[in-house]
Amino acid sequence: MIKTMEYRALASRVLVVAVVNESVGDWAAYIDAVDGHDHDKEYEEVARTGNKLPKAIAEYLFPQIAFEYSWRY
Repeated sequence: MIKTMEYRALASRVLVVAVVNESVGDWAAYIDAVDGHDHDKEYEEVARTGNKLPKAIAEYLFPQIAFEYSWRY
């Protein structure tokens, strides 16, 4: 499985991560609280353990990914 990830900080301690599975062409986005010290390291944990965002919110935050890939249900 080939995964790519992109993240956005909604606040210094809240990250949203879009995870794209390029092997099958789908994606989902996850949100969670982080320590806020180093987002470049913290985003991977959000991708693994965060709560999945509703599709509409994820599409708003990551419109280009939503345009290119199918939503993972």
